[in-house]
Amino acid sequence: MAAHRKLRARSLSGNTARTAATLALAGAATATAFDGTGHAEPQLTTAQVKTRVDQLYREAETATEKYNAAHEKASAAQHRLNALRDETARRQDRLDTARGALGAFAAAQYRHGAIAPSWQLALSSSPDRYLDDAAFAERAGRRQAQQVSRVRAQLREIERLRGAARVEAKSVRSRQAELKRQKDAVTAKLKEARQLLARLTPPERAKATGSAPAVPVHAGTGGRSAPTPVRYGKAIPGRPSAPTARVPVPTSRASAAVAYAYRKLGSPYVWGATGPNAFDCSGLIQAAYRSAGISLPRTTYAQINAGRRVSRSQLQPGDLVFFYSGISHVGIYVGNGRMIHAPNPSAPVRVAPIDQMPFAGATRVA
Repeated sequence: MAAHRKLRARSLSGNTARTAATLALAGAATATAFDGTGHAEPQLTTAQVKTRVDQLYREAETATEKYNAAHEKASAAQHRLNALRDETARRQDRLDTARGALGAFAAAQYRHGAIAPSWQLALSSSPDRYLDDAAFAERAGRRQAQQVSRVRAQLREIERLRGAARVEAKSVRSRQAELKRQKDAVTAKLKEARQLLARLTPPERAKATGSAPAVPVHAGTGGRSAPTPVRYGKAIPGRPSAPTARVPVPTSRASAAVAYAYRKLGSPYVWGATGPNAFDCSGLIQAAYRSAGISLPRTTYAQINAGRRVSRSQLQPGDLVFFYSGISHVGIYVGNGRMIHAPNPSAPVRVAPIDQMPFAGATRVA
């Protein structure tokens, strides 16, 4: 019997043939992609772009608030470090003065030599004067010992300050690294949002960002056009409209803060900005109440705890209204279910309904 058998060639069945054809087509498609002639990136609809851009803006705003918090902590750490360094320098000056005095005393002792007290008394022409001088020298010696003790204490304190400064310097470096991480996160998300919006036509972009569409060009405008919304019955070119009737504000400070927010309608959103010409959401709130003489924390996370919590049904003009589960957005309530806020880089400071975002809470600070 032969040691090996010759295998018979089998024909491809229908299923096997279809599988082979599929694999061949897949291989051809892969080869085409490697040749640089693959399919283009899928075109997103305006609604899909809006959904993704809104998500990116929320994520960027969360990162912005973390950046603001890190910036505050880094600034505070740097201030503490500077204070430690200043105090160390002052202590070093005092130490140098004390060391100089000790050096002068030691030099004087060396020049006059040291004679045994019994011989000084025996050789003195005036024993009474010698005893007086000896008593004075003893007191001077005690003062000198105290001065030496103070110098030693100053040395220990300076070393403590230097140790604290080293710890604070490490904290500053850590805070600065956190700042960079959050800044990189914000800029990356905003860049992606800009790239998505750049795919759209101007009308689609306006729809995706909630911006007002451009006003058609009319004769006599020199080819330029701009929306002219009305605020308090007066045309303000390029600014979003606001209600002509304003709700009374219960307190003078809240009234001043609301008035400030109205004056800033149309100001651009710039992340990390606190005015006077550009704002992020918490920066606008901080600036508005600063104008009313009230100092608020920098971030939304801290601002929500800055005053007395109020329910949505109890809202009054001037209250701070917060949104999203992470407390990442804030506006100032102006009545009739509306607020003024700095929305995102695609939209300036504007009046908006508070129900356009998930309501998270409210605080009354004035």
